[in-house]
Amino acid sequence: MELLEKGKKIYFASDVHLGAPSIKDNKEHEKIFVNWLDSIKEDVGALYLMGDIFDFWFEYRHVVPRGFTRFLGKICEFTDSGIPVHFFTGNHDIWIFDYLPEETGVIVHRDPLKLNLDGKKFYLAHGDGLGPYDKGYNFLKKIFTNKFLQWCFARVHPNFGVGFARRWSKHSRLQNENSEGSKFLGEDKEWLMRYANDVLKEEHFDFFIFGHRHIYLHQNFTNKSQFIYLGDWVRHKSYGVWDGEKFELKYLEK
Repeated sequence: MELLEKGKKIYFASDVHLGAPSIKDNKEHEKIFVNWLDSIKEDVGALYLMGDIFDFWFEYRHVVPRGFTRFLGKICEFTDSGIPVHFFTGNHDIWIFDYLPEETGVIVHRDPLKLNLDGKKFYLAHGDGLGPYDKGYNFLKKIFTNKFLQWCFARVHPNFGVGFARRWSKHSRLQNENSEGSKFLGEDKEWLMRYANDVLKEEHFDFFIFGHRHIYLHQNFTNKSQFIYLGDWVRHKSYGVWDGEKFELKYLEK
């Protein structure tokens, strides 16, 4: 069990989508998020970035996507000062390999993480591809994580590869908005809630915390559990805070 240092808090953020083609001013978008990181550094005990922080990220052997210097510099400032930064890969930034953890010191998580914090059990994940419910993406994830296909994509010139990926990203986001949309569908249709119910049949957790759905939601769940969708930084600019006793979901002050 991990005990939070007195006066410290644990922060959670997801779905920032840095560099997204649908965002009008990406530099300003990045500055807003970095300013928030700067505002929490005095009391942050650990930072959990819960996936899709980048709208696209692929690490070629000698090339990484341009931009994000303010964000990367701030993360290095955190880790250099001893603040743990946990980085979950999402469906948009699944191709993080060795550069980001080696350069910035983040702790990369590719699978759900189970934590015992201050006597409470947390289940953390970005949320993509969990359980049998999201069948379409589960198939795509097998392609995206295939080592041979990753090797093939790395052979493509970055000018074409990154451009193609950004067009795909924009298309997939619009397609998702037209199908599920970023709105709550109800417990019986939210497949991450159905997945959490499956987990609870085997083991109790006090908190389930997910990103991915771009929904701002904190509600009591079954078996004395709480279910949290962290929202996003494209529309909501929302984040979660654990102070050792309670979890709160907050908006950035406008």
